[in-house]
Amino acid sequence: MPSYIVADIGGTQIRAACFRADSHTPERVERLATQSGVMPVLDRLYNLISVIWPQNDEVIGIALALPGPVDPFQGILFGAPNIPGWANLPLRRLMVERFHVPVVVGNDANLAALGEWKFGAGRGHHHLIYITVSTGIGGGVIINDELLLGSRGLAGEIGHITVMPNGPLCGCGQRGHLEAIASGPAIARWTEEQISQGAASTLSTQKRLSAKDVSRAAQQGDPLAISALERAGNYLGVAIAGYLHIFNPTAVILGGGVTQSGDFLLLPLRKALREHIMSPTFLENLTITTASLGDDVGLMGTLALAQTLRKA
Repeated sequence: MPSYIVADIGGTQIRAACFRADSHTPERVERLATQSGVMPVLDRLYNLISVIWPQNDEVIGIALALPGPVDPFQGILFGAPNIPGWANLPLRRLMVERFHVPVVVGNDANLAALGEWKFGAGRGHHHLIYITVSTGIGGGVIINDELLLGSRGLAGEIGHITVMPNGPLCGCGQRGHLEAIASGPAIARWTEEQISQGAASTLSTQKRLSAKDVSRAAQQGDPLAISALERAGNYLGVAIAGYLHIFNPTAVILGGGVTQSGDFLLLPLRKALREHIMSPTFLENLTITTASLGDDVGLMGTLALAQTLRKA
């Protein structure tokens, strides 16, 4: 039976799986730390793929989800912020030379969109936007059942839209991006700033906060924590209104750990969306929901990419 090998490469861990071509259930899944000891990350990836390589099945392709901007047409990773040395890396060529099978690569957030569309909460939709709100904010766009890539494969940088000119500094170096305001670290940072300026909060005794801390405090009724999530939800709603104007999807799917804050984030998001949309028509038949694939979204999106090899 023909099989695919897929790998989701993050700054912390690499997950790899082997899928038979006729199945959405992995035959085997393995993971390891991305960076550990003296072995280079690329060699660790090679070894992990070798470990899950099926003994009796033909591998018809490898697909990789990569943690940074990617040219999927040339198979080049432009950069990975959390993996030193991974810049302008011709990963597709290197993998083909190593394993002698076709290889496809994509940006991890884009592929998460593909996974939710094909296997998760986006099934049945032909036009959707997927947004992951976590350490950063990323995502992807499906238009007419196709992942929007752009001329160099760089489309879908959902988190890097300006929602507050001259606002907080984003990790990309620009100011006022959505990621700098509504991501997990941004929520925690704003809460810390308010406490340093004298705002009362049950969180004031903690030295370093996380978005999870803020969410937990909100659930316990802390006014500052509630305000922090309302602020993030508001700016997410402002941004999503802009996405609806441009892409006119039938579904917006929200993933990532911050969305587990539930209504503390989602109610202000929906309110801001209604206030900033140019016409209620954009909201007709629109589904706004949370992602359903959880931690498997990277592998499932990468499987969806791998399956395009069979069509080629």
